[in-house]
Amino acid sequence: MKNKCFLLLVLIFISCQTLISSNLKIYDAPLGAILNDKFHISVRINGNKEWKDIPAYMIYVDEVVNAKHYVRNSSMATFDFEGSVEVKVVCKNEKIDRARIRPLSYSIDYRLLNDSTLVFALDKAANLSVEVNDDIFGNLQLFANPIDKYNITKSSKDIIYFGPGIHEFKDNVYKIESGKTVYISGGAVMKGQMLIENAHDVKLIGRGIIDPKIKMGIRIANSKNVYVEGLFATQCATGGSENVTIKNVKVISYYGWGDGMNVFSSKDVTFDGVFCRNSDDCTTVYGTRLGFEGPSSNITMKNSTLWADVAHPIFIGIHGNPDVPEVLENLNYINIDILDHKEKQINYQGCLAINVGDENLVRNVRFENIRIEDFRQGQLVNLRIFYNKKYCKAPGRGIENVLFKNISYNGKNAEISIIEGYNEERSIRNVIFENLKINGEMIYDDMPNKPKWYNTGDMAGVYIGPHVDGVSFIKTIQ
Repeated sequence: MKNKCFLLLVLIFISCQTLISSNLKIYDAPLGAILNDKFHISVRINGNKEWKDIPAYMIYVDEVVNAKHYVRNSSMATFDFEGSVEVKVVCKNEKIDRARIRPLSYSIDYRLLNDSTLVFALDKAANLSVEVNDDIFGNLQLFANPIDKYNITKSSKDIIYFGPGIHEFKDNVYKIESGKTVYISGGAVMKGQMLIENAHDVKLIGRGIIDPKIKMGIRIANSKNVYVEGLFATQCATGGSENVTIKNVKVISYYGWGDGMNVFSSKDVTFDGVFCRNSDDCTTVYGTRLGFEGPSSNITMKNSTLWADVAHPIFIGIHGNPDVPEVLENLNYINIDILDHKEKQINYQGCLAINVGDENLVRNVRFENIRIEDFRQGQLVNLRIFYNKKYCKAPGRGIENVLFKNISYNGKNAEISIIEGYNEERSIRNVIFENLKINGEMIYDDMPNKPKWYNTGDMAGVYIGPHVDGVSFIKTIQ
């Protein structure tokens, strides 16, 4: 009898723990928000019968066709959860013949309930692209966030609170002062740029949206000790700043030169769990540029997803101060999925690109655990010291100590990658490819099927040009 009672208590405890650990939070769209009705999205906690509807916002992406740019309507939806949930997506205007949920490395399977409805499960937070019938422009960007643990309300002390609704600002800018915490609730749409300028000790957090029509939705300038988390915007740039953390922020742009997450003349900047889909470079590191002066150092992007509808997913080095040469150093890109890269101009290709101009020296760069899907057009790697007269006043000084570790590419569209210096004094030195895998094949200097007269780069589609010293391809895992 005691054993039966004990077992019953254990079962009750387990059941209670399951209920406690499963949580779901939905945010209604405010009146007046622009929605996209292509998809009907709903979610429920696993084991529950009740589905909860999620609004799909209208957002905009860039498609380039024959060198011309076209703005396409796309969809974005967001919710918070912990535990395990099921997501249901109904395509309202076409039959689903096929679908995929990316990043592909997440291995998210779906099932079709009927010819217009798919269902899939999630057990951890994820920033996803749900694509029906190979449509990458009219897709659904689905941001399944961790539960917002701040528990901030309108009555919270010492917090500037923007609740559900549409908020408008004079000159379409809201400036955040030093020492302030600004909370933008889910269900809030901000009709203005969030500006952190000449400020320190600032937090900008929440689950809200900076309106998709606002260019440069978040701007951090000449500031220190800044933390931004959980929001959606078009762009989020950091210039002349230090000790900045940007976590679980999503940026999607559609207009010309719509870079995602720039860094200018800054140090100690961390991006964690971000999503960038952009109409220009997704993430960059530069020196002097656009009024910001000085080098950049200690920049890390990790656990993130990048999608470049134009230009580079990752781009380093082109801008600086040729009169006072700068060093861009200690740059880390770790655990990243690259979903797309589309650039016809050879001078601006490269998923992982270091193009050094303006007397810059770039050194100590680490690309690690990066999974590159079959992009539309471009190169895997582009390392060059060059003189791009459109953007630079001088060639760069050099590139030193670059590690590509555990990089994988699966696809057929990659063009020839380039590694090339400028002259004997402006060279590239010490580049290591460790466990480079292309379409499942490990590429390394001693690989058994490489003819002895081949360069290892030939096996990887990598052209290694003049003024390059110390490129090696090694294998450290079985």
